Amino acid sequence: MTHPGQSPASTRIVVAMSGGVDSSVVAGKLAAEGYQAVGMTMQLYDHGASADACDPAPTAKSKTCCAGQDIYDARRVADRLGIPHYVVDYEARFERDVIAKFADSYVRGETPIPCVLCNQTVKFRDLVKAAKDLGADALATGHYVRRIDGPHGPELHRGADHDRDQSYFLFATTKDQLAYLRFPLGELSKPQTRALARLYDIAVADKPDSQDICFVPDGDYAAIVRKLRPEAGEGGDIVHVDGRVLGRHDGIVNYTVGQRKGLGVGGFAEPLYVVRVEPDTRRVVVGGKADILRDGFTLHGVNWLGEGDAVPSDGINVMVKLRNTHVPVAATVFGDGADKTAARVVLAQPEAAVSPGQACVFYDGTRVLGGGWITRDANSEFRPHNLRGQDVVARSAAAE
Repeated sequence: MTHPGQSPASTRIVVAMSGGVDSSVVAGKLAAEGYQAVGMTMQLYDHGASADACDPAPTAKSKTCCAGQDIYDARRVADRLGIPHYVVDYEARFERDVIAKFADSYVRGETPIPCVLCNQTVKFRDLVKAAKDLGADALATGHYVRRIDGPHGPELHRGADHDRDQSYFLFATTKDQLAYLRFPLGELSKPQTRALARLYDIAVADKPDSQDICFVPDGDYAAIVRKLRPEAGEGGDIVHVDGRVLGRHDGIVNYTVGQRKGLGVGGFAEPLYVVRVEPDTRRVVVGGKADILRDGFTLHGVNWLGEGDAVPSDGINVMVKLRNTHVPVAATVFGDGADKTAARVVLAQPEAAVSPGQACVFYDGTRVLGGGWITRDANSEFRPHNLRGQDVVARSAAAE
């Protein structure tokens, strides 16, 4: 992790300490290896009274806890390791760049990923700046990904333990940020990380992993969205793709493309799925399995980590993930020569539940080549599933 000619003792590394076991082990590992480790914790939100109600020793049943508890945990780990610890107040930025955009995305009929927004903004934009202001040589995090020096510079790769791999959430990391970042847990499994926590005598060694969105500790994201954007909770029609009105819903915030359960309609021979969400008319359109298949869609906000400065306009064959839990599938990605942040994706085989607002991440083996946000437009949401291969490309090109 050192620069050429630089020893660990002369290398200052800021550790993004969340109060959990992963980032705590990163701090312990760097300190044990002789680096000048400095802990830095972001205060991102405040649950008010719930902060006072946090149990200082979370139980195994806990899914997540409040910001106050996490800051307390990070501080006592830093004290145990004998390293400096700072708290940076990014609450206003987090509300603006993550929570507000999360709510706005639902209003647009999309399904957002707040963890990507957090990494893209307050963590790898603002925290990197704060680390540099402290004169740090690098910023280290507890993500299970690998940074490998390739022939053209640092590359982002999947974590060695693919069950813990978090590369999908880091697709928006820029090349400049990647040069500054370090991921000490990339070669480890979670059991190995917890074993190191016990070795370093870290108090949070058995702290449970967070499973919910950090600012939605009770899991009721719809309540957050309705509070911030009441229009997302307004009722509307549930409509079949053939035009029949099947029932009513109590807000588009409760529906996402590909959803099968909780639709509130029944009596059909085949299961129904959400095909699209229409925010302007507040309609939720449903249909059969064939109706949610897509083999072509467009992306915006594309970040490219491969060679060159953009996705090749003549296309590149890759594997793509359409959701974090999605098994990578073959596809060809075509860059937009006029706009480096736009691209078209042609899947080798139709896939279900291509959801606007989710990320499509490109892989070459274990290497992350970048990714982008699935667009809610005619080339994505309404793409007939029977268009194949070059037909998708030809029709997309003709539309331009």
